[in-house]
Amino acid sequence: MQTPLNEILEKKGTEIISVSSATNVTDAVRSMNSHSIGCLLVIDDGRTVGIFTERDVLTRVIEHGRDHAATPVADVMSQDPVSIDHQATLGEAMAVMRTRRFRHLVVTGEGGMPCGLLSINDLIGWLVEDHEHEIEQLTNYIAGSY
Repeated sequence: MQTPLNEILEKKGTEIISVSSATNVTDAVRSMNSHSIGCLLVIDDGRTVGIFTERDVLTRVIEHGRDHAATPVADVMSQDPVSIDHQATLGEAMAVMRTRRFRHLVVTGEGGMPCGLLSINDLIGWLVEDHEHEIEQLTNYIAGSY
């Protein structure tokens, strides 16, 4: 739980897929599908203005019967997304996601600029791998094969 987020991003990768706020929902969803991701960062003029997630599609587009081809992401994105510093720990990120009920979190680096996106699945996957490694080490210790 003390693993810094920058270590997790080194393994996962730091590529951020983004769209502008003027992009229509259809094109944004196509981008998410083509990259097999659940969210996009929304960036205008080099500044993060929002995050667009699968949940936004369900609750703000489908639920309200909006025309996805005519609706810009700006109208349905989550504005001013919460971010966490790349030196924060896995435990801190999980606490933010749990208390704020997020499934995606923007990770910022030097100067507060986005340097990656993490999903709850990324964090749980890291935690599981870490526990599996620890179990293996303890098993080897108990069995005397260390």
